[in-house]
Formats: sequence, structure tokens, C-alpha cells
Amino acid sequence: MLAAYFDCPGGPENLYVKEVMKPHPGEGEVLVKVSASALNRADLLQRRGKYPPPKGASDILGLEAAGSVAGLGPGCKGRWKIGDAVMALLSGGGQAEYVTVPEGYLMPIPNDMTLTQAAAIPEAWLTAFQLLHFVGKVQKGERVLIHAGASGVGMAAIQLVRLAKAIPIVTAGTQEKLKATANAGAAVGFNYKNEDFSEKVLAFTQGSGVDIILDCVGGSYWEKNLNCLSTDGRWIVYGLLSGGEIHGDLLARLLSKRASIHTSLLRSRDKEASNGYEQAFTEDVLPYFSGGTSPHLRPLLDSVYPLQEIAEAHRIMEENKNIGKIVIQIPA
Repeated sequence: MLAAYFDCPGGPENLYVKEVMKPHPGEGEVLVKVSASALNRADLLQRRGKYPPPKGASDILGLEAAGSVAGLGPGCKGRWKIGDAVMALLSGGGQAEYVTVPEGYLMPIPNDMTLTQAAAIPEAWLTAFQLLHFVGKVQKGERVLIHAGASGVGMAAIQLVRLAKAIPIVTAGTQEKLKATANAGAAVGFNYKNEDFSEKVLAFTQGSGVDIILDCVGGSYWEKNLNCLSTDGRWIVYGLLSGGEIHGDLLARLLSKRASIHTSLLRSRDKEASNGYEQAFTEDVLPYFSGGTSPHLRPLLDSVYPLQEIAEAHRIMEENKNIGKIVIQIPA
């Protein structure tokens, strides 16, 4: 089968399409014929040699995929049949013609949705859902600050915060991105490049701050995050785009607000413990992607590239040009 590959860590130019062995489903696994897979920051980090796949995971890039069931391994419980349209969050291997997936990770594709659209759901939406509900335990009426609001996770989080009847506040780096977040339902947005978002957030919340922060930036934002975090607030770190080093009195500031820091990485999750995310998401969120629902959820696609142009897709994401998800189409 064909797969996105690189022989040594480095820039996008190191990527190419390689013929590799087709995987075989093991105990309780399903073989999926992949039609589309979306690009994620983790793919860029892995390509640079900074984010190796978990032990036992495929070293092929790709943390999500949409396609059809092509085979069933021993021990499958009969939930899926050959030809079913499915999508999944993966620990790796999505940017290839086939991938094996534990059957509990598979989710049905919503009605009226193409496989290309569906490929933009698993990583971003499951990440945002898990951060908000399993980690942050968001409540009705709470204010949620979402950094990188125009990213895949950011756009998903805005809509999920609205679904939870809470208030999404975002940061982004351009007016175009802020406009996109407003269209997705953000109550207000701030340009982190030319505004002090902590001052703006405090003004918007009349001095009370936000209850939850979804932070994929890390080190450089710590002081501003604490400035605008409310008493008993939850600061959830799920990425370190600016690095993880902090210089300052973080613990004292945190303690003074009785605030808490949580961290989360879906990729390194335990298989058994994590199946609940997919099941809860399938039951509580997926129905809202179908036509006629209110609120109506939708993944935002920035662009679509064929697998042969994987290097160009990486360049676009590396330059922070995308608004929403970049999807890779796999040859039929």
C-alpha cells in the first residue's frame, strides 16, 4: 500500500509517498480502507523528530482517518460490517491506504457528510470534547478561553462550548481568523499579536475572568493566562507551541486563585480507558452533525491535498496559514 513517509527527521521536503506493507487486523481490530486523513500539529512534530509515536503504534504519519471497513480481525464483537463508513482517532498510520483500528475507536460517519469532511472530525473534535467534558467538566454559563481559536481544535471547541450552553472566548493571530471564529460562534475574540488578551478578557468578563482555559501554547502565555483565570478556574494545557519552560512564581499565583492546572495528551492514552471518549462523543455530539439539527455542528475545512502533495500541506500548516483543517485525500 502507499503511505506518507520520511526516512530522517527534518523539513517538509523530507516527506514522500512510499510503498509499504499493508497491515493486518489483530485481535479486536478492524482494517479500514482510508479515503481521507487530516493533518495535525503532531504530524509536523513527528516529522521533525520531536514527537515519536507511542510504543507499538505505526510510524506512518496520520492521527485520524475516514473510510470504509475492509476487514475484521479475530475477536471483533460484530458492531461493524464490511463496507461501513467509519472514522477514527488514531495513534498513527492514517495517511496511508489502509490502517488497523481497535473496534472501540471507530465512530459512524454522520448522515449527509462526505468522507473528506468526516476526516476533519476525529482528532480535533474528540480532543476538544475530552478537554471540555472529561478534563474541564464545563458547566452551563461558564466562560471558556480558547487559544488558537481558528485551529481545528479551536473551531471544534467553540461549537462544543456553545452546545454546552457556555461562553466561548478566543485568541487568534489575524483578523481573518478572528472573523472565522466569530462565524463559528465565538462570543468575542482577541488578536494576541497586537492586544493583551488577558486585559481584554478581564474587561469582557467585567473583572471576573474565565473559568476554563484551553491552552496549546504553553510557556509564553503563563502570566497572561493566570491574570485572566477566575478564582477556582481550570487551566488545561494540551500543547506547548511556545515551549514548556516557565520563569516566575507560577505556583504562588496559582495558589492565590485556588486554580488548577490539568494536562492532557490523547495520543498516549490507554486503549481500554479511552474508549469512553468515542462512545460518549458518538452518543452526545455526533447527532448534531446531521442535517436539520439545532445547534448544527460542522467541521471547518481549510483545504484538501492529494497524498502526493503531503509536503505542501505540511508547509501551509507550518506557516500557520490554515483556518480549520487541512485534509489529505488518499488515492482510491
